[in-house]
Amino acid sequence: MGSHGFIYNQETNSSNIVNPLNPEEFRKQGHMIIDFLADYYQNIENYPVLSQVEPGYLQKLLPKSAPSVPEPIETILHDIQKHIIPGITHWQSPNYYAYFPSSGSVAGFLGEVLSTGFNVVGFNWISSPAATELEAIVMDWLGQMLELPQSFLFSGTGGGVIQGTTCEAILCTITAARDQMLSKVGREKMGKLVVYGSDQTHSALAKAAKIAGIEPNNVRAIKTTKSASFELSPESLRRAVRLDLETGLVPFFLCATVGTTSTTAVDPIGPLCEVAQEHGMWVHVDAAYAGSACICPEFRHFIDGIEGANSFSFNAHKWFFTTLDCCCLWVKDPGALIKSLSTNAEYLNNKASDSKQVVDYKDWQITLSRRFRAMKLWLVLRSYGVANLRNFLRSHVKMAKRFQQLVESDNRFEVVVPRNFAMVCFRLLPPTKIGYNKSDHRTRVVDDEEYANKLNKTLLESVNSSGQVYMTHTVVHGIYVIRFAVGASLTEDKHVIKAWKVVQETADALLATM
Repeated sequence: MGSHGFIYNQETNSSNIVNPLNPEEFRKQGHMIIDFLADYYQNIENYPVLSQVEPGYLQKLLPKSAPSVPEPIETILHDIQKHIIPGITHWQSPNYYAYFPSSGSVAGFLGEVLSTGFNVVGFNWISSPAATELEAIVMDWLGQMLELPQSFLFSGTGGGVIQGTTCEAILCTITAARDQMLSKVGREKMGKLVVYGSDQTHSALAKAAKIAGIEPNNVRAIKTTKSASFELSPESLRRAVRLDLETGLVPFFLCATVGTTSTTAVDPIGPLCEVAQEHGMWVHVDAAYAGSACICPEFRHFIDGIEGANSFSFNAHKWFFTTLDCCCLWVKDPGALIKSLSTNAEYLNNKASDSKQVVDYKDWQITLSRRFRAMKLWLVLRSYGVANLRNFLRSHVKMAKRFQQLVESDNRFEVVVPRNFAMVCFRLLPPTKIGYNKSDHRTRVVDDEEYANKLNKTLLESVNSSGQVYMTHTVVHGIYVIRFAVGASLTEDKHVIKAWKVVQETADALLATM
């Protein structure tokens, strides 16, 4: 009873109340956290890249309930160091090569701090005019850097919006495309709408289609081939569309990809758009990873034909030094998004919106509330400039080329698909297996892809469990492939050479056991 009484007194005594946004306390604790993070980045190589903890580890370390009285920031930071950091997979480590990068920067981080500090909820223009107008400006800046047609820019007839992720961007565009097509063919045809991608298209397409109410059986994953570097063939698309039309279905949406997740394959945008246009289909180009590289003139050709698409997106939080989350989406017809996604409540009515002279971004996205994401993108563009951003990207491509050369110099390994950007797909070739054919009493080489896959899975697991580097895998057409994606901001040549050494030494040990 005594302890409960103490807590009651603490809660009801107004003299104990501390303002949670006290400027001086903010200054003091803010300096401490910046110093904490600076030390973290300085020492990040000391941590295993892939977290080594077991599921449920944190439950055993933290109290069963929240504290009743305040705890000092020093204690909290100590617990972060002791309990949280061991459970982090270090995406900013220079030895991180998994999935796709989540590249950070001083400007991106500080832009995030400013955005969070202002803490505005910029759902429409009047709720924070600067948030809306800055977003429109930086989206046009970035669109110009990509040499997007004027039809995608506010300075033309289109416009850009910052979404959270590619999943949101695809959901928004597929919803707009759905409603646009149903307005032509009738809402009773909803069950006949068909979505197209390849067997390499990100699973975000199937998820968006599911949320948008598209029949699961009407989502096409058109087969690609290794000989064509896993790109979506326009002829394959045309055949798939023709078959669907013959059965009374309604093709309405195509998602083409520039830089697929598995192998960074690039779909031929121009020819695919030509096929789609024959049937009035909406074309969305997903360049989540590789779009960043297209600000470099030598990579711009990968999005040739973009003028035929309806929408285009890439993630600045992947390989553009802007912290998560920041997906940049451009559309030719903002009105299509607005028609599908807008809601009008009395409490949101205001003169600026009624004037139709402003952008209300709530009508360009799924949610109502939105963050001031443009701030961090603005800081990145201003702090580094176009020339330096291009050179940062080129340095990563150069390091990936270096890794590719190292792989190719060891005849025990092979590069599985051509490298387009800063990711190398490779595998360890199994030692020749000899079998005995009883019918002719001769030895023969056994072609065992399953054996090769198990070998590479074991290799990757061993590499990652070392904690020295972290890579991930994919399986394409039955082939287990190790993906080496360069893109962490702290990565240098020495880290790439070290990664290859880890792979070689692990392969040596593995092969020695056979």
